[in-house]
Amino acid sequence: MKIRLGVPKGSLQEASLQLLGRAGLNVFTNGRSYLASTNDSEIECMLIRAQEMARYVEHGALDVGITGLDWVLESGLEVVTVADLVYAKQSRGKVRWVLAVPEESSYKTVEDLAGCTVATELVQVTYQYFAQKNIPVNVEFSFKPPTLADAIVEVTETGSSLRANRLRIIDAVLESNTQIIANKKAWADQCKRQKIENLALMLCGALHAQGRVGLMLNVRREDLKTVLSVLPALKNPTISTLSNQDWVAVNTIIEESEAWKVIPQLKAAKAQGIVEYPLNKVVM
Repeated sequence: MKIRLGVPKGSLQEASLQLLGRAGLNVFTNGRSYLASTNDSEIECMLIRAQEMARYVEHGALDVGITGLDWVLESGLEVVTVADLVYAKQSRGKVRWVLAVPEESSYKTVEDLAGCTVATELVQVTYQYFAQKNIPVNVEFSFKPPTLADAIVEVTETGSSLRANRLRIIDAVLESNTQIIANKKAWADQCKRQKIENLALMLCGALHAQGRVGLMLNVRREDLKTVLSVLPALKNPTISTLSNQDWVAVNTIIEESEAWKVIPQLKAAKAQGIVEYPLNKVVM
């Protein structure tokens, strides 16, 4: 039994390949081919544009794929949403499709655009957005912000590209994130479903571990309360009794960015043997 996995080609490719690698699935690509091998003999990979992923998954050419919610909605096709993977090209956050106009434009509100031309790659979603507001517009497909359109609907992570192009946001059209999607027939196959669920489990675990570190330390019972007050735990820290009953071991997970401040505070709270260690996966 093998499953065919679609990896997004283009802006999400590098981030997706890195996440797969951290999950334990190494994907070996060839710049001249859309096919890729992996270190799992039961998983075959294809590099597919995120915009086309839902179509290949829905038609059964792929059993499972990684793409954005935006492109699933744009396709209008029925696929199984296996899991949300909140990461993008540059960050661990979601992206937004926004309605924007040139800075010097007289358009201030969505209603001002009635009868205007809006350019976007996300044509169907944009049509639906304006239809729900009962605002008639002409939506045209375009890869780049055109100079002849009155407004655009464009994807953004930080807003820096919009600012660089002197564009002003009027409204948010859609918030989107990366997803694992599956073909309905593959999802109904128990063996394939188990493989897909395991893939999702490991990818989510790798994503949750990103930017976090583990902390281990020892502390006297009489100082435990003070130490615990310092820790911004993921949930509750694990506390274990040591061979010396007067001491306990504390194990927890924190954001890596917090370690710089937390470790000196733990030392001041009389913790000893403090160890910070990297995490590969955190399975919730």
